[in-house]
Amino acid sequence: MKFHISFDSLDIDQNLRIAELVVEYADVFEIGSLPLFKHGTAIVEAFREKFPKKTIFADTKIIDRGRDVASLYSQAGADFISVMAGTTREVIHGACSKAHDLGKKVILDLIDAGSPGQEAMEAKSLGVDALLFHQSYEQGESLSFLEKWEMIRGNSDLPIFVSAKINRQTIDTILKIKPDGIVIGRAISQSDDPANEAQFFYDKIKNKVS
Repeated sequence: MKFHISFDSLDIDQNLRIAELVVEYADVFEIGSLPLFKHGTAIVEAFREKFPKKTIFADTKIIDRGRDVASLYSQAGADFISVMAGTTREVIHGACSKAHDLGKKVILDLIDAGSPGQEAMEAKSLGVDALLFHQSYEQGESLSFLEKWEMIRGNSDLPIFVSAKINRQTIDTILKIKPDGIVIGRAISQSDDPANEAQFFYDKIKNKVS
């Protein structure tokens, strides 16, 4: 199970400082959509320069110009980019095709999928490498979206990463469904002790503690 740590501060230096504190625990550094909207490829380049060996996921949320966006962020240093399930098949396939040409991968974000099970089923044929299953930030700490888990898992053999407002109280519930990866952001980045929080979740995810 992969452990993604997500960063959504608008301050590049702040994100980098926290990342340095937790680098030993994360399998993947995810750069959230907000800092991407503000800084574009510059924040990806900064992370790549600071952490040349770390897997970086740029949560680009592509809905149009798939090939162009995939090219920009792949060349900036992202290993993964995201494309929205609600866009057209042509955009999804184009983003995947260009990313693969550059040795990168694409995650399909199911949050806007009209039919999540169908989108999950078709993802692999479009070239998608993994699925992102989550809810909108505005829905708070509710885990009601997990009711659709079996619909997603039963229709795809692609890796599925789960993201939510995961904290110490909800992590065990998330772990029970056995996703291929878990994304945690503010519970770590806004903690008084990011390294301690990252280690807590790392130990949970890697089955080092019960």
